Amino acid sequence: MNKFLNIFKIPDLRKKVLMVLLLLLIFRLLAAIPVPGIDAARLQQFLSLNQLFGFMNLFSGGGLSNLSIMMLGVGPYITATIIMQLLTIVFPKLKKAYYEEGAAGQAKFNRISRFLTVPLAIFSGYGFLNLLMSQQVLPRLSFIELLNNVIIITAGSVLIMWIGELISEYKIGNGISLIIFAGIVSRLPQEVATALFNYNPQMLPTYIAFVVLSVIVIAGVVFVNEGERKIPVSYAKQVRGMKMYGGVSTYLPLRVNQAGVIPIIFAISLLLFPQFFAQAISIASPSLSIKLNTWVTGFFNNIPLYSLIYFVLVVLFTYFYTAITFDPGEISKNLQRSGGFIPGIRPGQATTDMIARITRRITLFGAVFLGVVAILPNITQIVTGIQALTIGGTALLIVVAVALEIMKQIESQLTVREYEGIF
Repeated sequence: MNKFLNIFKIPDLRKKVLMVLLLLLIFRLLAAIPVPGIDAARLQQFLSLNQLFGFMNLFSGGGLSNLSIMMLGVGPYITATIIMQLLTIVFPKLKKAYYEEGAAGQAKFNRISRFLTVPLAIFSGYGFLNLLMSQQVLPRLSFIELLNNVIIITAGSVLIMWIGELISEYKIGNGISLIIFAGIVSRLPQEVATALFNYNPQMLPTYIAFVVLSVIVIAGVVFVNEGERKIPVSYAKQVRGMKMYGGVSTYLPLRVNQAGVIPIIFAISLLLFPQFFAQAISIASPSLSIKLNTWVTGFFNNIPLYSLIYFVLVVLFTYFYTAITFDPGEISKNLQRSGGFIPGIRPGQATTDMIARITRRITLFGAVFLGVVAILPNITQIVTGIQALTIGGTALLIVVAVALEIMKQIESQLTVREYEGIF
C-alpha cells in the first residue's frame, strides 16, 4: 500500500501513470466506435458461435465484439512479430541482427515488424468484411464502401500499434500487452453480471468451488510465471595491470515458462484454421462450406477430444518456440567469452549439453502447465456443466503476467528514486 501511494507522491512517476491511463482510455473510446451498418444482434450471435473470432476478440481488446474501427486490435502486429521470429530461423542474418546487434538490432527488427503489420491488416480487414457480409452481419457493400472500410480498419490497427509503443516509452509495462490487458479487464463486469444472472441457489457449492479454484489457478500462474532454475556460474580470476578482476560466483536463471502465451496462440490458430477456411470458402462454394462446417462443428462439440488435441498441440508448440528463441550453444559461447563456467562442467559442448538438458526438463513442466491453463474453460464446463462459469485460461495468463510486469517496473522506478534521494 505504501508503494502504491508513493506512485502519486513522485511527480514524474505520477505523470507517467496518468499518461498511460489516458492512452488506454483513448483506446477504449476508439474501440467503442462501430463500423457503420452492422446488425448488432446477428454479430453477437455470430461471435458466440465462432471460437476463432471469440479468441481474436481477446487480442483486439474487445474491439471485434462490436465491430469497431479497432476491430483488428494488435492482432496484425502480433502476427507480424511471430512471423519475424520464425524468419530468424530461415535467415541467419536476421537472427544475427536480432540477437547480437543489441538495441540497434532490436530497433531494426521492430521496424520491419511495423511495415509487415500494414499488409497483414489490409488482408485481415478485407477477409473479415467479406466473411461478415456473407453471414449477413454487414449489408452488401460496394467496392468504394468496402475500400473505405478496409482503409479505416487498417488505420485503426496502425493507430493502436502506435498507442502501444507510446505506452511502452513510459516504462510502466509493455504497451501491446497493456492494451490486451485493458480489453480483458473491461469485459470483467459483463462476465460477473452474466454469472449472477445465471445464479441458482442450489448451485452455491459449485460457485464457491469455482471461486476457490480461480484463486488457486491465479496463484499457480504467478508461481510458474516467476519460477526459474538457477544454474551456478563462476568467473575465473583475471589480472589486469596491478588489479585482479573476476573470481565471483553468480547464477544463470532459466525460466520455467520461457515461451509465455505464444504456444497457446499457435495451437489455437492451427486448431481453428479449418473453421476459418470453411467459413471463408462459403463465398466461392456454399455447398462445400456447409460440409466443412458440419465436420468442424462436430469436432468442436466433442469437448474431450478437442481438449486433448489442444493440450498436445500446446505442449509441442511450447518446445518448438523455446527451441527457436533460446539457444544453449549461444549461452555457452557467451559464458566462455566472459571467462565464466559452470562448476564441474567443461566449457564448450559439455556446457551446451547441460544447459540444453536442463532446459528440456523445466520446459516439460512449463508446457504441461500451459496446456492445462489452455483447456481450463473446457475442464470447468465439463465439471460444473455451467457455460457461464469458465475460467479463461489464456486471458488469465495474460492478465497475471502483465500485472506482474507492471508491478516489477513500477517497483524498479521507485527503487531508483529512493537511491536518488539518498545520494
